[in-house]
Amino acid sequence: MDLMKQLLQHARTGEIAVTEVPAPKLLPGCLLVRIASTLVSAGTERASSEFARKNLFQKARARPDLVSEVFHKVRRDGLLSTVSAVRSRLDRPGAPGYSSSGTIVGVGEGVTDLRVGDRVACAGAGYAVHAELACVPRLLLAKIPPGSTVSFDEAAFTTVGAVALHGIRTAEAKLGDVVGVVGLGLLGQLTVQTLKAAGCRVLGMDPVPARSHLALRLGADAVSTTAAEFRELCLQQSSGHGVDEVLITAETSSSEPVNLAAELARDRGVIVAVGTVGMDIQRKLYYEKELDFRVSRSYGPGRYDSAYEQKGRDYPIGHVRWTETRNMEAFLQLLADGKLDVQALITHRFPIDKAGDAYELIKQESIETSLGVMITYPGDSEAREDHHRLELVKPHDPVVRHQMSLAIGLLGAGNFATSTLLPAMKRITGVRLVGVCAASGSHARQAGEKFGFEYCVTDGQRIMSDPDINAVVIATRHHLHAPQVLAALKAGKNVFCEKPLCLTKEDLAEIVRTYSGLVRKPLLMVGFNRRFAPMAVRMKSFLDEIHEPLALHYRVNAGPVPGDHWVQDPEQGGGRVLGEVCHFVDFLSFLVGAAPIEVCANALAHSGQYADDNVVIGLEYPNGSRGTITYLANGDRSFSKERLEVFGGGTVAVLDDFRRLELVRHGRKQVFRARLRRDKGHRGEWQAFAQAIRSGTEQPISFEDIVATTLSTLRIVDSRSCGESVVVGSAAFVKANSCSVPQRCDS
Repeated sequence: MDLMKQLLQHARTGEIAVTEVPAPKLLPGCLLVRIASTLVSAGTERASSEFARKNLFQKARARPDLVSEVFHKVRRDGLLSTVSAVRSRLDRPGAPGYSSSGTIVGVGEGVTDLRVGDRVACAGAGYAVHAELACVPRLLLAKIPPGSTVSFDEAAFTTVGAVALHGIRTAEAKLGDVVGVVGLGLLGQLTVQTLKAAGCRVLGMDPVPARSHLALRLGADAVSTTAAEFRELCLQQSSGHGVDEVLITAETSSSEPVNLAAELARDRGVIVAVGTVGMDIQRKLYYEKELDFRVSRSYGPGRYDSAYEQKGRDYPIGHVRWTETRNMEAFLQLLADGKLDVQALITHRFPIDKAGDAYELIKQESIETSLGVMITYPGDSEAREDHHRLELVKPHDPVVRHQMSLAIGLLGAGNFATSTLLPAMKRITGVRLVGVCAASGSHARQAGEKFGFEYCVTDGQRIMSDPDINAVVIATRHHLHAPQVLAALKAGKNVFCEKPLCLTKEDLAEIVRTYSGLVRKPLLMVGFNRRFAPMAVRMKSFLDEIHEPLALHYRVNAGPVPGDHWVQDPEQGGGRVLGEVCHFVDFLSFLVGAAPIEVCANALAHSGQYADDNVVIGLEYPNGSRGTITYLANGDRSFSKERLEVFGGGTVAVLDDFRRLELVRHGRKQVFRARLRRDKGHRGEWQAFAQAIRSGTEQPISFEDIVATTLSTLRIVDSRSCGESVVVGSAAFVKANSCSVPQRCDS
C-alpha cells in the first residue's frame, strides 16, 4: 500500500486542499485504479463548494430538513451531545469528484471480466474522486474500448456523458425529433452532440454567447442566447408546432427554465429536468398542452441502489436495457466511433498539486471561459509504494509509552467512533492512541489528526500486526465485526468491539471456538455501554436488595431508519434488532443478574415501511423474572427515546432516558437527575476496559454474558420470523462450540 495525493474540501469552511493520505485498500467486488484524469464538473461541484462555504446560518436556510433533525436531537439527546455530533460531522472533510479515468492496478475478489492493465472510466461520488488512486465497485466502471484512440482526458467525461444519455432516454427522443436543449454548459454540450448522433434536430439556448456558438460549431442546428429568440426559433424549426422534447440541462435555482420549456414544447410534448433547476411549475402552461414533465435520475437505472452499485448485482439486460454501467459503455463507444468531440470542451488543465486552482476558477462569479476543467495525475506515483502508513505525530518516548498501559488501534472512523467512542477514550488516563484505520484515507487522516493518533492506514492488517498495539477497537460496519474480532484474538490483542459482536450463529460459534481455544485469553468486550451508566449502576444497587422475581418493562422510541440505510441491509447491518436491541437485552440481564432462557418476539402487523422494526419482545429469566422490550420505529423522534420501569418486592425503579432516575420503596421516593449531559455509560465502559487491562482483572462483562446476550438477540430474530417462543440455551451453545484443544495465539 502507498500514500497518495487527494483533493479534500473542509465541510465547515469550504476550503480546498491537496493532502497526502493513505491509499485505499482493494475491497472485494472492486477494482483499484491508478487515476490519470478527473473531470471537475463546474455546475455540480461549484454548488457543493458554495454550500460548504456558507456559514451555519446560511447552511440552515439552505437545508431546513437538517435543521429540523438537529432540533429533534437537541430535545432528545441534549444540547452538548448534539453540538458534539454536529461538530464531528463538520470536521470530516469531503472528497469532491465523481468522474475519472485511469488504469486498473488491482482486481478485487469476485471480479472476473476485467484485469490489471485495462483502461477504464470511473463514476460515482465517493469513488471517482480527485485522487491518485481509487477503489471503485465493478458496476461503477466501464472499460475503454480496446484498440481505440480514446484518451484518458476524453474518458474522464464518461460520467457526465452517461447523465446526458440517460436524460435523452428519459425524454424518449427518437430519430427525426426536434429537441430543445436549455443550458449549454458541459452537460448541455454533451447532450447536444449525443442527440445529433441519434439523428435528432437539435436547438440550443444559453445566455452565454460563447457557449451557444460552441454548441453550433459542435453540431446544433440552431442556437439562441435569449428566451424570446428561442421561442421563435423553436416554432420556426418545428413548423409552428413546438419541439417534441425539451431537455433542461441548466444549473439554477430559478424556475424560469421549466416554464420556458412549457412554452417551447408541442402539444403532449415531453420535458425532462436533467440539471438541478427550480421546479415551481406554472400549472396552466402544462395543463393546456397536457405536457409530460419528467426528472432524469443521474446516470440511469442502478443509481442509488446499493445492491447494484456496491454489491455488483446487475439488472438483467432483458428487463433493464440501459443501466448506468451500460450507459457509460455506450458513451465510451460513441467516443471510440468518433461521434463526439469532447476535446473541444476542455478549457483548463491543472496538475493534482494545483487542483485548488481549479476550484478557485469554477467558484468565480464569471465562469464564461471555463467548461471542461481537467485535473491530471503524474504517471510515476508508483515510486512511493514503499510507504505503508502515514505518520501523523511523533510517537511517545519509551518511558512514557511504558506508563501507558492501553495502546489502541482503531478500526473504523465513522461518525459514532469520532463523536462518541474517541472522546470517551481521550478522557481515560494511560491511553495511547497508536493507529487508526478507515476504508477512506481522508477519514483515517482526519480522525488521526483530530484525536492525536500516531499514524493512519487503510489496511486493517497493519493494526493487527503492530506489536505496539495491545487493544484493537472495532467500530466498523456490523458485517465486519466477526472477522475482525477473530483476527484480533488470533493476533493476541485485547478487543473492544462496538455492538453487535456478530450477525449470525455461525460467526458466534466460531468466536466461541477461537476464544475458548486460546491458552492466554485476551480481554474481549462488547460495547454494551448502558450497564456502565451512573444511573444504571445506582439502579442495579437498588434492585439488588430484592430477592424475588422482577418485572421489567423497557420502551424504546427508536424512530424510523430508511430501508436503504446500510443498517437495514441484512448482509451489512443485519437489521436493527441485531444492531441495537442487543443493548437492551444486555441491560435487562445486568439488572436481573442472569441471561434470558427463553425469548418471544412479535412484530407489529402492517409495518412494512418500518422494515419490521416495530417489535414487542418477551424475555424469561431462570429466577422467574420477566422482561419486555417494546422497540418502536413508528413514534415521534422528538419524544424521549428510552424508558425502563422495574417492579418487584414492593419496589419501583424508573429510568427515563438516562436523564432522570426515580427509586421508590416503602413510600419513600428518591429522584436523581442528569445535569448538563446525560451519561449513557460510554466513559464508564472505557474506564472499566482500561482498568481491566491495566490490573489484569476479570472482564467487565464476562465472556459468557457477552455470548448469552448475542445469542439471545439472534434468537429474538428467529422468534420474530417464526412467531413462537424460542429457547436460548446459551450454556449449551458455549459447551457445544468450545474448543477442546487449547491453541496459542499469534502474539
